[in-house]
Amino acid sequence: MIDWIATITFDQIALSLVTVVILREAMILVLPDRVAGPGGWLIDTAPDHEEE
Repeated sequence: MIDWIATITFDQIALSLVTVVILREAMILVLPDRVAGPGGWLIDTAPDHEEE
């Protein structure tokens, strides 16, 4: 049952991470700001403000 985990390679994990980053950046470019932009509900690109 757990043997399929042994077949996952580092290259597959790295490719998955790169794919996620590329998809995120593409969504930021394509979607409107209310969805993916400063204050967006899906992806918020506004810088984090630390409260004092």
